[in-house]
Amino acid sequence: MRIPRELEKLMVFGIFLCLDAFLYVFTLLPLRVFLALFRLFTLPCYGLRDRRLLQPAQVCDILKGVILVICYFMMHYVDYSMMYHLIRGQSVIKLYIIYNMLEVADRLFSSFGQDILDALYWTATEPKERKRAHIGVIPHFFMAVLYVFLHAILIMVQATTLNVAFNSHNKSLLTIMMSNNFVEIKGSVFKKFEKNNLFQMSNSDIKERFTNYVLLLIVCLRNMEQFSWNPDHLWVLFPDVCMVIASEIAVDIVKHAFITKFNDITADVYSEYRASLAFDLVSSRQKNAYTDYSDSVARRMGFIPLPLAVLVDIPEST
Repeated sequence: MRIPRELEKLMVFGIFLCLDAFLYVFTLLPLRVFLALFRLFTLPCYGLRDRRLLQPAQVCDILKGVILVICYFMMHYVDYSMMYHLIRGQSVIKLYIIYNMLEVADRLFSSFGQDILDALYWTATEPKERKRAHIGVIPHFFMAVLYVFLHAILIMVQATTLNVAFNSHNKSLLTIMMSNNFVEIKGSVFKKFEKNNLFQMSNSDIKERFTNYVLLLIVCLRNMEQFSWNPDHLWVLFPDVCMVIASEIAVDIVKHAFITKFNDITADVYSEYRASLAFDLVSSRQKNAYTDYSDSVARRMGFIPLPLAVLVDIPEST
């Protein structure tokens, strides 16, 4: 009976970490990019005291900013209306299969994308006297841009599919999508789990829940825009939103409760997980850290804020 309380405390802490990393893209990152560019342009006035023009963290900030700007303009060429009507014309079974494939692809993209971004950051900040054993900064940069663009499109298709489910006359598609969550119980409960495996699954659940919250927010904003921001329409969407969130919470509680029961894991393990996430956050605050804490959250949870930030920043998709 302690599992739901301890699990939700971990979930809330992890969701706030993801929210912090997500909002960092819109708040602190532009300021850091501005300071890095200011240092770059004013460097001749002060003289070159250091062999490096910029600190490694500043190089990474500029790369993130350039990737966001390029992907922002690329996303304007994606026709959201055509995508919506194309998905709406499919049958319920096809959409269910598509949604399952998108969930698997999202996890694969998140895992592969962090490796691409890490390779780019290391290539751009490594010591110049080292013998290069890679393809170089420019190819890594184009790979990172292509990854963020494709991942943003994938998340847009997820949001569009969810929007179609909300706007369909019968709620069969929404019910089928919610029932997909219960498949996780069948695939996880009867497997043997160690503490490290349970930690990885908990991080994956945190990332999945936060992403679903953002997708629900996008769907609600899109629908409110279509109805001229009529508050009455929000109450029409409210039961469906609550139903999706409640199913997510119920599935996570049941899944973790039985996994800990069958593997003799106590509820105190979730306090250890919270301490581990807090330690990652504190470690990334070091003065000489190469990257910010959003990258630490990405590596631990598999949550990469750049594609989601590109999608949310596009007026046509919100």
